[in-house]
Amino acid sequence: MALDTAPPPTRSGPRTAGKPGPGLGRAARWARRAPLLPALVFTIVVTQLPFVATLIISTLRWNTNYPDDRGFAGFDNYAAVFTDAELRDSVLTTVWLTVLVVVISLLLGLGLALLLDQKFVGRGLVRTMLIAPFLVVPIAAALLWKHALFNPDYGLLNGALNWLFGTDAPQPEWISEMPLTAVVVSLVWQWTPFMMLILLAGLQSRPMDVVEAANLDGASAWQVFRYLTFPHMRQYLELGALLGSIYIVQNFDAVFTITGGGQGTANLPYEIYNTFYQAHDYGQASAAGVVVVIGSIIIATFALRTVSSLFKAEEGR
Repeated sequence: MALDTAPPPTRSGPRTAGKPGPGLGRAARWARRAPLLPALVFTIVVTQLPFVATLIISTLRWNTNYPDDRGFAGFDNYAAVFTDAELRDSVLTTVWLTVLVVVISLLLGLGLALLLDQKFVGRGLVRTMLIAPFLVVPIAAALLWKHALFNPDYGLLNGALNWLFGTDAPQPEWISEMPLTAVVVSLVWQWTPFMMLILLAGLQSRPMDVVEAANLDGASAWQVFRYLTFPHMRQYLELGALLGSIYIVQNFDAVFTITGGGQGTANLPYEIYNTFYQAHDYGQASAAGVVVVIGSIIIATFALRTVSSLFKAEEGR
């Protein structure tokens, strides 16, 4: 009796046919990810390692004016951020400055977006001119406002007052008399185009069939804006406010250039600079920097959620 030595048939059902094995699938996934690894390593080295170093320094008692008094301070530097009078005032100034700039920029940006949403001759040129302030380098924008506009001797604002009211016109010292307003105005001028672009994108994504149906039913322009346009724009307004807050919280250029942090305009980034380079207190400056980063991360989290909800809303249409 002859033994059947043929190998047993292999099982290759339709579920596994044509599919690579676990090893090949893992290799294919890593082959797709490999080109991203240099960018990931670069990002970690450039951003995360300095932040870890800042976290470590923020727990140290490290002031170069007292080289012999150096050691572990725990959370004392963080407590100083919120208990030191100057740092506490800078936190309040940062909040106040951010709220003013974001709210005013949003209102002006919404008005300009509603204007540019209409069809008129030269709309492309007007749009380009309105976007231009956002393209100016922040330090250059601050210098422009400080010298070309606010200067009491040769600035355009006082020159316009002379032209309108003659030589007896008042010549206010804009920066010294209203320092925080001067900083707010320069930032609003620069950030209004950013808000306008976001809100204009929201306006142009409206379902126009619903708007046309409301117009045919006799709805006024105010009713269309209140009941259709504004609810649709809510997420875009939130996105503009959150993204604007992330950047304005970290603003340093305008405060440093226009007022030098004086007269109650020193925000937290300027105080970090002052603590680090003037007081030479590396530990306390690092703790204040960590506070700014944590605040920015919280705001960015809400911004990412808003962006995600916008994408989901677009996919659902």
